[in-house]
Amino acid sequence: MEDFAAFYQEGGSFMHAIALCAVLGAGVMVERFIFLFFRFNINGGQFFNQIQKLVMANNIDRAIKLCNAADKAALARVVKAGLTRANKSEADIAAAIEEAMLEVGPAISKRVPMIGAIANVATLLGLLGTIFGMIDAFQAVATVAADQRSQALAKGIAIAMNTTGFGLMTAIPLLAAQIFIANLAKKISDEVDLYAVKLENLLAARVRQG
Repeated sequence: MEDFAAFYQEGGSFMHAIALCAVLGAGVMVERFIFLFFRFNINGGQFFNQIQKLVMANNIDRAIKLCNAADKAALARVVKAGLTRANKSEADIAAAIEEAMLEVGPAISKRVPMIGAIANVATLLGLLGTIFGMIDAFQAVATVAADQRSQALAKGIAIAMNTTGFGLMTAIPLLAAQIFIANLAKKISDEVDLYAVKLENLLAARVRQG
C-alpha cells in the first residue's frame, strides 16, 4: 500500500484524472454487470418451453403470470407483450412484440460502450502525463543546476512512467470487462430476437386455428 501511495504521488496531477476514470469505469462496469446478469438475464430456452406449453394448452393467463414472476428479464417483458395480445389479430400481436423489443433493446446495450470510452480516456491521460513528464525531464537537464539535475530528471521520468503505467492499469481491466459485458448484452439481445420470432409464430398459429 505504501509503495502504491508513493507511486501515485510521484505520478503528479494526471494521476488524479486517471483515478477518476478508474472510479467512473468501475461504477459503470458493476452497474451494467448487475443489471444484465442478475436482472435482464434469464434461461431463454427453459423459459420459452414453459410458455410454449402453456400457450398450446390455451392457458394464456398462467403464461402471463409466469412472465410477471420474471418481470425484470428482457425476454419476459417481450413475451408478456405478445401474450397480452394473444386473442387479437396477427398484426396486433406482431406490433406489440415489436414495440416491446424496441423498448428493451436500448436498455440492454445502454452504457456498455461507455466502459471502453473511459478506458481509452485513461490511456490517453496516461500518454499525456508521459509527454509532460518528459518535458519536465528535458527542462531539468537544460535549466536546473548540476547538483540538482539528477533529482529533477528522476522526477520527470517518474511522472512519465507512472502516469503511463497507471493509465494502462486502469484501461486494461475496463476493456476486458467491456468485452465480457458486451458479449453478455449480445447474448440477451439475440435470445430476445430468437424467442420473439418463435412467440410470434406460435401465437399466429393459435389465431389461425382458433
